[in-house]
Amino acid sequence: MAVCDLIAEQGFDAVTVARAAAAAGVSVGLVQHYFRTKDEMLLHAFHHVSASIRSRIDARIRAGAEHRRPISRVLAEALAQFLPLDAERRAEYRVSRAFAGRALDSPALAEIDAATARARLDELARAVHNGKECGEVAEDLDPRPAAVRLAAVTEGLALQIYRAPGELDEIAASIIEEELATVFTGECRQYASPSDASRP
Repeated sequence: MAVCDLIAEQGFDAVTVARAAAAAGVSVGLVQHYFRTKDEMLLHAFHHVSASIRSRIDARIRAGAEHRRPISRVLAEALAQFLPLDAERRAEYRVSRAFAGRALDSPALAEIDAATARARLDELARAVHNGKECGEVAEDLDPRPAAVRLAAVTEGLALQIYRAPGELDEIAASIIEEELATVFTGECRQYASPSDASRP
């Protein structure tokens, strides 16, 4: 998407209607027809990035169910989609950061930013709750604080990776997995074989 590419390459401040039109190969008037302000362009780019990440996560969830993977394994792969470990995710991260920065001064964007963050926390908390039901998570663990911690570690790690491209790539997965291991401390009963289930 042209606006995403512009933000990723030049930063949001460098994006103009004229540059967006040139990048997309359309007229300035057509861009202005769809986007009255730069904030509307940024919101469109943010939605595009969010949908792209969501699509990759959904694919990993489907594969996890098909191959009977533990929730912790699927969650590790899902959280990795937020880490700027390749060109695509690095560009997405820049768009997301630009959106978050602009949201500091725009109540309308701030509301969307907060709602997006809440939805991600809800998803993480639901995954932890599902882990409790299948035996991967201790029954007395509160899903919400665990979700907040997992989100905070992922977001902090994403920033560190972005600041030092290539330096943390090899240990990024292990950091996520170690954090997940503090939450998902058990084995999944759902995928246990009959012989495993009969053991004391």
